[in-house]
Amino acid sequence: MTVHTLVTALPDPEVLRARCRALALLDALLDPAAPTHTFFPEWRPGVDLALMENGSGDQYAVAFDPAGVFLHGFDHECAATPWRTWPRAHWPGLLDGLPPSLAHYPEDPEFQFEEFFDATVCVWREKDAPTWSCGPVTFTADASDGADRLFTLLADGTPDTYAAYAEDYFEHPVDRSAVAAVQSGAALTRRTATALSPTADFAAMAVRARELGHAVDDRTTA
Repeated sequence: MTVHTLVTALPDPEVLRARCRALALLDALLDPAAPTHTFFPEWRPGVDLALMENGSGDQYAVAFDPAGVFLHGFDHECAATPWRTWPRAHWPGLLDGLPPSLAHYPEDPEFQFEEFFDATVCVWREKDAPTWSCGPVTFTADASDGADRLFTLLADGTPDTYAAYAEDYFEHPVDRSAVAAVQSGAALTRRTATALSPTADFAAMAVRARELGHAVDDRTTA
């Protein structure tokens, strides 16, 4: 999967936002000390931000802005890495067509490394646009932008896909029914939290869930 497949696989913005929030809560339950996925409601006024950083140099960000959504990712090993040349340079066409309403994001210092926007994948969707868009990038059969490695969880959104990822990443079994409950947006219960992390401090997890904008059912019998 390259960005051209990704733009057809991503769900509508509100579904994508819910998936980002669910990933952040699932990671917080499974590894509260160092979650891979995070979510920041009201990161800036009116803007929610989802982040992924896997600790190996790969990362993405999704900004949910009143003007639309801007998504970018960086796969440090793929053919499209800006580090393939020096000075660093984006893959041809990466940002071509980015609308003015979202064009400030690549210039944002928080999305730059050493004053450069490190990205191998960029996707956007203006408010009220019917589909996702990307620049006119092209790849040979043996070249990629890393979209498959970076965005499979967001594009797929199923409990089995997340559980398979989490079992490999965290190296222990993951309860698929509990994953499904979180992904559905159902209020977090003690039962769900315990199924995912038997030693979890539910009070702390409830606080984190509410910070993420996820409902909580803190009844002792739930």
